[in-house]
Amino acid sequence: MIVTLAGGVGAARFLQGLVQVVPPEQITTIVNTGDDITLHGLAISPDLDIVTYTLAGIIEESQGWGIQGDSYHALEMLKRLGVDTWFQLGDHDLATHIRRTELLRGGATLSEVADLIRRQLGVAVRVLPMSDDPVATYIHTSAGRMHFENYLVQRRAQDDVLGVDFAGAESAHPAPGVLEALRTAEAVLIAPSNPIVSVGTILAVPGVRAALMATAAPIVAVSPIVGGAPIKGPAAPLMRAMGFEVSAYGVALCYRDLIDVLVIDEVDAALAGPIADLGVGVVVTDTIMRGPNEKRALALEALHAARRTTGQSSSTLWPK
Repeated sequence: MIVTLAGGVGAARFLQGLVQVVPPEQITTIVNTGDDITLHGLAISPDLDIVTYTLAGIIEESQGWGIQGDSYHALEMLKRLGVDTWFQLGDHDLATHIRRTELLRGGATLSEVADLIRRQLGVAVRVLPMSDDPVATYIHTSAGRMHFENYLVQRRAQDDVLGVDFAGAESAHPAPGVLEALRTAEAVLIAPSNPIVSVGTILAVPGVRAALMATAAPIVAVSPIVGGAPIKGPAAPLMRAMGFEVSAYGVALCYRDLIDVLVIDEVDAALAGPIADLGVGVVVTDTIMRGPNEKRALALEALHAARRTTGQSSSTLWPK
């Protein structure tokens, strides 16, 4: 089993490459739920949906979220009724949130709901939320403490970031299957996701970091920072607020106690030496996922790095 830690868009695109080289049913992805929010009375799980929609082939590729070709009639009517519709939810997308909310109110857990939705949408990859317990990422800003989605979407990440906290994380439990997946993995791949509020949130759930440190599997991360800037999202101000420089080296510092190898982009080749000095292996390659071929190539590089770390070559999950 290949296990990935995943945020939203970057992780979903990485998984599009991984399923080209590993049988999808042999992949488990553990997804950040710190971005989850309730809006219009509905339980919304942005990263779970981005990953699931992408693997189902229905994502709106131009933006990396939402459903391809969706309409917004319900949102338009809500706006006419005086509702603040700052969070864009398409009509087909709303159906997912309605179904999720209905199931949760009926007593299902978030992991049970995520599994049902991915199966109904024809996704063979096992999709696990990091926890069934509510964990919410809050950003401390010059304008006050606010939920991550308010900071990112409503306020367009314009506020100065002072810090981050994960409300509820200290009392949360890993979702069923999370720790077992990490224990039995042949490789753990940390997707190119925000190290603070995507991967960092997963690591904040008690037991997850310890399971990663105890696993016999090689752990390979892909840097989401290229040339001193994130490919997508607000990683830069969040990393700075947490004391990390915005670079592949800063990503290595975030993960240095966990990972065996960091995959960095060719433009950051000069950082390979300093990263290696931290005790972290380095692979330098093209990490920009422009299309299917590049996504496949990046997934292969990560898997090859894992194979070299273990010295194993017999597994069917180690593509040549």
